[in-house]
Amino acid sequence: MKPGVRALGIAESFGHDSDRSTFAGVVVRADRVIDGIAYRECTVGGTDATDAVVGLVDELGRPDVQYVLVGAVAPAWYNLLDFETIHETANRPVIAVTFEASDGLETGLREAFSGSALEQRLERYRSLPDRRALSVNDETVYVRPLGCGIDEAATVVRRFTPEGGRPEPIRVARQAARAGDSYAHSLE
Repeated sequence: MKPGVRALGIAESFGHDSDRSTFAGVVVRADRVIDGIAYRECTVGGTDATDAVVGLVDELGRPDVQYVLVGAVAPAWYNLLDFETIHETANRPVIAVTFEASDGLETGLREAFSGSALEQRLERYRSLPDRRALSVNDETVYVRPLGCGIDEAATVVRRFTPEGGRPEPIRVARQAARAGDSYAHSLE
């Protein structure tokens, strides 16, 4: 992979006393140069996280970005992402990278929601690409690729992870989201 290959990393942050979550989108080159940043927000426990991610992709408007890396599939307390919509909007591979072993989200969803809110979330959750474990720098991460195969996703994740197990676009986006969230709360 050439050093100038770019990925858009997306991550979120929210304080547990807030009903809003801050998303950051950060364009990072494979040589770790940051090349763009944008912010959006969504409702904690809502259904608008996909809109926030699509808004980041649209606002940055970067045809040179080759991959979208997201740091969660159910950010902002089960505000599940619609990967198909993100993939169609971005028109490039979308790879979710998560960092903890899990038995899945269905039990948590059933405990937190009921009726149509539960059914909508279960349908979206079940539509996600399969989750696969991947070894990166002696750590295990979990990837869900859409728009590329697992081998390409593994190459991308490893190339964008110079140390540890967190790809640089997601790591930087997470830091930016935390800073943005902290700043927004200081204004309240």
